[in-house]
Amino acid sequence: MTGKRRRKRRLDEETTYWLSYSDMMAGLLLTFVVIIAFTMLRAQIQYDEKERQLLGKEEELMVQTDALEMERETVATQSLLLDQQKEAIALQETQLLAQAEKLIAQQDQLATQEEELKAQHVLLSELESLMASQQAKLDRIIGVRSELIEALKKEFDDSGLELAVDEQTGAITFQSSILFSYGQSELKATGKEFLDKFLPRYVKILMGPEYREYVSEIIIEGHTDTSGGYLYNLELSQKRAYSVAAYCLADNSRILSKDELEALRAVTTSSGRSYSNPVIKENGEIDSEASRRVEILFRLKDEEMIREMIEILNGTSDEQTQENDNDTSKLKQVER
Repeated sequence: MTGKRRRKRRLDEETTYWLSYSDMMAGLLLTFVVIIAFTMLRAQIQYDEKERQLLGKEEELMVQTDALEMERETVATQSLLLDQQKEAIALQETQLLAQAEKLIAQQDQLATQEEELKAQHVLLSELESLMASQQAKLDRIIGVRSELIEALKKEFDDSGLELAVDEQTGAITFQSSILFSYGQSELKATGKEFLDKFLPRYVKILMGPEYREYVSEIIIEGHTDTSGGYLYNLELSQKRAYSVAAYCLADNSRILSKDELEALRAVTTSSGRSYSNPVIKENGEIDSEASRRVEILFRLKDEEMIREMIEILNGTSDEQTQENDNDTSKLKQVER
């Protein structure tokens, strides 16, 4: 009995021991489980944290990548702009070089023009000097023509001779009917009488001591009307002009002295103009009777020089323009 109790007690003690050991093991296991669970939870939390950090890093990396890509695009754009600027600079350098060469050429041209201008200035100074030296002579020549015309008008206005003195040129016109029969070239007796009265007075003025040195030419011109052919009238006008000249310059002249005759011969010429310069009426028709005429004109020495100087003066003096034009017109009328 006692043995049974001992075995039972031993069994109870063993059972109690194993129960305690089992509880302890269960507690340890639970503790391990709790530790493992906590560790896993902590690891999960750390993992989640690391994952969030990684996601943040990835997002930051993506932002940085985008920024870097934008920077690359910006750099590429700036590089393109830089290349364009380099090309523009190169083009500008080429243009500047061309402009510099052009400027050098212009400077050379300017230097040449300056030299030409200096030469022209020298020439102008010489011309001005020449003009100054000729001005008195020019004024005298122009004045001589006016004085001659005035003297001729004064001489013949009350002479009773049928003639006209041109107030602009000094040309003297008389009708051919006084000198010639119609269609003839031989002087009539009345024509000779007319020339006997006219010529001494004319020569007295033009070949007189006051004007003789200025007269370079006296022209006897024959003119016809428009009847008949040009050559016929040319021959007739030439013969009439020659007849007048021959009578005036004849060796046996009774109306001029030897000196006057020699002086007149030295400057007198004759020419025929046919019907190239007819007289026109106010209504525009040709005046046949007035066209049949003989004219005696005179030219003064240096008239070409006068014309050239008048043209120069026209370009240098606005105040003298109208007066010079009138003088030029007078000279042209003398030469007709």
